[in-house]
Amino acid sequence: MASFKSKIFHTVVGSARDIDADTLVFFCYDGDAPSGSFLKELDKDTDGAVSEVYKSGEFSGKVNSTALFRAPADWGAGNVLLAGVGKRAGVKQDNFRQAAGTVSRHVSLSKAQEIIFDCHSELDANRAQALVEGFRLGSWKMLDYKSDPEVKKENQQTISIVCANRKSEKKIEKGVERGAIIGAAVSQCRRLSFHPSNYLTPEKLAEEAKALGKRDGFSVKVLNVAQIEKERMGALLAVNKGSSENQARFIIMQYDGGRKGQKPVVLVGKGVTFDTGGISLKPGMNMHEMKGDMTGSAVVISTMSALARLGVKLNVVGLVPTTENMPSGDALKPGDIVTARNGKTIEIINTDAEGRLILADALDYANEFNPQAVIDIATLTGATLFSLGYAGAPILGASKQVLDRIRAGSKATAEKVWELPLWPEFTEQMKSAIADLVNSGGRPAGTATAAAFLQEFIGDYPWAHIDIAYVDLEPKGQPYIPRGPSGFGVRLLVETLSNWKQM
Repeated sequence: MASFKSKIFHTVVGSARDIDADTLVFFCYDGDAPSGSFLKELDKDTDGAVSEVYKSGEFSGKVNSTALFRAPADWGAGNVLLAGVGKRAGVKQDNFRQAAGTVSRHVSLSKAQEIIFDCHSELDANRAQALVEGFRLGSWKMLDYKSDPEVKKENQQTISIVCANRKSEKKIEKGVERGAIIGAAVSQCRRLSFHPSNYLTPEKLAEEAKALGKRDGFSVKVLNVAQIEKERMGALLAVNKGSSENQARFIIMQYDGGRKGQKPVVLVGKGVTFDTGGISLKPGMNMHEMKGDMTGSAVVISTMSALARLGVKLNVVGLVPTTENMPSGDALKPGDIVTARNGKTIEIINTDAEGRLILADALDYANEFNPQAVIDIATLTGATLFSLGYAGAPILGASKQVLDRIRAGSKATAEKVWELPLWPEFTEQMKSAIADLVNSGGRPAGTATAAAFLQEFIGDYPWAHIDIAYVDLEPKGQPYIPRGPSGFGVRLLVETLSNWKQM
């Protein structure tokens, strides 16, 4: 693991009841009512208050339930907060992530500076990681554009995680550090996705990538329009034609964590910093959300940051084609024909199907790195709303091996994915009578036909596609995903690549 120390999360060995803190958080199971030495001791010292909240049904230990007590006078903490993680049998890592997310927004912690997390003897590195991720992500806020200094001032909290002994502390420290790094990366992704397009232009997105690369230890090269033209990226340039003020960029990031000569895994992220739909103009309602049409690029950039900080033993390349999609006198029009980098011609049916155009050139450019596999991620199709809704992301691809690895990452992170088929009928749907391809096959099977289009531009490498449209935005708010950009995909890709085996 690369050198990284969290300023917020720490480990400590000792008795939780004796450690000075504003609040002691104890994570307990559903039905523990009260059992175990900690709950029995707390029940005794509060004259049966713990037993009472269990009996009344006010608290049961169900996941995301909480109960607050004033700590006994001879305890180190001022308050004790019980947080439920669900049934002991079958409890998952995500239960702890959810519980910590719920705790992060509890009113008793709003002004607390010193917080203790205790799972008694149930803590291991994976659960410690989940606790840190959940708390970090649940408490995240976008404050960049707030004008009130008091509002912008974040509470400087310190969370100490209690370990049973020195031996377990060493393992748990790794989980804490990993959780802090991944939590920071997801937060960075959310921040990029939240930025308005008058700030986050393609040029500014490239600058953000450069700054992270310099800080975290991966190289970043940025191609300007003239250099993109030399690379014959006609599809990317066609989308950018409508935006004379903000020119396209092509961002190339390289992290060399593996052995010299190891073929890299290439990640490709869609970077449309604002999508009006172009001449095929979108409806005005909710168009403001289209500042987030670069979330695929935010996922890839933030994943590169996390991989470098974690010191993952793998060579990884990140590619981001980035542009606006705007209407103007020079803009791409329905009926136009453009030529992609691999020489294939594309008839433009709908200028709002622009993401697949810029990804096409990037997928072809991936061949320059002789990759062992390529994974692209994008807010690509509105059709995902009618397949998986806000619950998960469709995955499609030409490699069962890569898809299986993504599924394994999904299971570990609770970022849900589901495979859709890539049948020959979808490829037929994307053929043009006057060019090689159309960029839109209409509404039927929209997510699958978009992937079938992308498949026409992959090289001789294993490939998978992740469509994060609709999972990129959380509409209501969940325990560790506040309303707004979710950062979905960062944890999934980091987990997948951290456990990657040479193909």
